[in-house]
Amino acid sequence: MEEALKTAFPFIAISIGILLVFGGVMMIVAYTVLAERKVLGWIQGRIGPNRVGPWGLLQPFADLFKFIFKEDLVPDKSTKFVYYLAPIVALTAAFMPMIVYPFGPPINVDLAAWLPYGLGEGITQIPLRVADLDVGILYVLAITSVGVYGIALAGWSSNSKYSLMGGLRSSAQMISYELAMGASVIGVVLLAGTLSLGGIIEAQIQAPWWSRWFIVPQFVGFIVFLIAAFAETNRVPFDLPEAETELVAGFHTEYSALKFALFFMAEYVNMFTVSVMCVTLFLGGWYIPGLDWLARQTDLVWLFGAGTVGYALVSHVGFLLKIFAFLFLYIWVRGTLPRFRFDQLMNFGWKFLLPVALGNVILTVILVFILNR
Repeated sequence: MEEALKTAFPFIAISIGILLVFGGVMMIVAYTVLAERKVLGWIQGRIGPNRVGPWGLLQPFADLFKFIFKEDLVPDKSTKFVYYLAPIVALTAAFMPMIVYPFGPPINVDLAAWLPYGLGEGITQIPLRVADLDVGILYVLAITSVGVYGIALAGWSSNSKYSLMGGLRSSAQMISYELAMGASVIGVVLLAGTLSLGGIIEAQIQAPWWSRWFIVPQFVGFIVFLIAAFAETNRVPFDLPEAETELVAGFHTEYSALKFALFFMAEYVNMFTVSVMCVTLFLGGWYIPGLDWLARQTDLVWLFGAGTVGYALVSHVGFLLKIFAFLFLYIWVRGTLPRFRFDQLMNFGWKFLLPVALGNVILTVILVFILNR
């Protein structure tokens, strides 16, 4: 029995971590939708949802039940298997990057004193992430690129001209802006010397005080990444694959009920994903400058010193606040800016954003060469 538990313990720990991450992300996504409706209401001089629960806080659950009980319509001429597969592909590709994000610093705990049967023997550090891949950035970029397949397949399989146009637009948009996004990340990789997301955060912690966050030496890369992220997630002003005024609802015109809900969730999970990436690459991730120093100055090292639960909790809250700031920016931009024309979108990506990103890479190479000298 004890041997079986020891063998299964790593899998149980990883499973618990996955459930916590996915459950937390789902709650954040649900209330991001509510926050968007509220903030857009304030921007446009309206009230927003305020009927279901106090201040409308139960509105996400009402929307979920609405999607569950709505009639599920399927076009007669659609390619059924691909039609059902597309939203699953989109949501799966949106969720998969979550396993490599470091949500906080590791916690030093003597698990042997807490767990029976010697399960915690030799384990004194709990990482606040599911997996630490040496090529974490490549993994995230690769998986998020797969999400466009869900949109393209939805547009083709629906057998609708509006849906097909939305799917084709999304494919073209992804090709255009994925290059700029990848090039904007190269500067961060050159400065950090690693492709690991945890390693990039550690590099920012060890950097000189003036560049403690990579947004300082990589401000141009940050702007390029941010713009490309808006385009990658099909958000205003780059929401051409949906474009209600032109394509009804674009690639998901023919989707309803739970299948539409899957696309809806995938969009907001992608917003969360690129916000986490932006925070990790350019704003130090979970790291809050001066927190450990403040703990030493106030004699609270036992509570807020590096490796303690308090330090991890405060760092995690700071990490979430940075993410929420980017999510608010998404909402603010949606309520403020108009939509590009499709030709403007493509010209901007190829003729401006990509050259700027490549120029930033060249400047970063020169900077790293000088620093290494």
